[in-house]
Amino acid sequence: MAIVKCVCLLLAISVAARAQPAVSVDQLVSFVTSAVQSRQDDKKVAEKVQAVKLSNRLDGKTVQELQRLGAGQKTVAALQKLIETSASLPAAAPAPVSAPAEFPPPAPAELKTILAEIQENAVNYTKNLPNYICSQYTKRHIDPTGTESWRLADTVLEQLSFVDQKENYKVMMVDDKMVTNNLTHEKLGGAKSSGEFGSILHTIFDPETQTEFTWERWTSLRGQDGRLRPTYVFAFRVSQPRYSILHETSKRTVTVGFHGQVFADRGTKAVMRVQMECDGIPPDFPIQSVKLILYYDIVDIAGQNFVLPLQSEVRSREGKFLAWNEVSYHSYHKYSADASISFGPPDEIPAEKLKEQPDKPVTKKK
Repeated sequence: MAIVKCVCLLLAISVAARAQPAVSVDQLVSFVTSAVQSRQDDKKVAEKVQAVKLSNRLDGKTVQELQRLGAGQKTVAALQKLIETSASLPAAAPAPVSAPAEFPPPAPAELKTILAEIQENAVNYTKNLPNYICSQYTKRHIDPTGTESWRLADTVLEQLSFVDQKENYKVMMVDDKMVTNNLTHEKLGGAKSSGEFGSILHTIFDPETQTEFTWERWTSLRGQDGRLRPTYVFAFRVSQPRYSILHETSKRTVTVGFHGQVFADRGTKAVMRVQMECDGIPPDFPIQSVKLILYYDIVDIAGQNFVLPLQSEVRSREGKFLAWNEVSYHSYHKYSADASISFGPPDEIPAEKLKEQPDKPVTKKK
């Protein structure tokens, strides 16, 4: 059935292109997504995209998501052209966000209890982790134009060891080539980050930070068993300066506040996602914007399950220059003195593990 659906979509787009009626961004996204899932030829898909006339504006974020899902290089190039040609069109209507139908918002007293459990888990997060080793794979994208026309600058494969609640990085490969010198994480240059997963959680939930939390909504995230799990979403704001930003060239550092959302599993009260954006960056500081998304997953290490990093994204802006780092974590296993990681780029993380699915209610077990 999936193949038939894809063929129909291809035909629909083809006919639309000949007749030149306007195609919505949603229709375009459905076409490209289906083409990717059925492994359609990149060149042919790009030709179809080039012939499309849009009825509303295509933005860079949508193209990035399609690229993440597996859209080929030629298809992405054709989509980038559509960003330019559709720039004067009205924006696409935002997708409606609704809560899972079976769960009303928690009562105020219940919210207090829920937050207390989430806080306890988060503050003690790193204390409960085992010593482990994994690979950290970073794809660093840049855009000097400020239009989100991204190009891949380089890839970095590092061995990450977490021992006695401390992280240690060892650079193994750059652009899929073995590193023969003593290149360290600190000397990589360009945009880089480390240690957010434990430190950000502790900072947000540390009572001394005095973070302001407000209930936002329910959503659903896919769990380890593949099923959708009901998830709390709380908005938060850290008014005190708690997040440090280093400008590599000038060696200047500022510490600022930030705001965002935390996503916590309803059953375990474990934080499974953090989205945040820095506030109050001084006008004279070179970097003017920093945003992060931190994804977690359930990982088996030596027969035990732990909540550990899955992927992170860090975006920053300096003038028109944009930087975007995608960091993914793979091959977790128990740390030992002779433990090592495998070389080479890892498999892509399935999109369904990263996608929020607020429109699908979660069915309670009877």
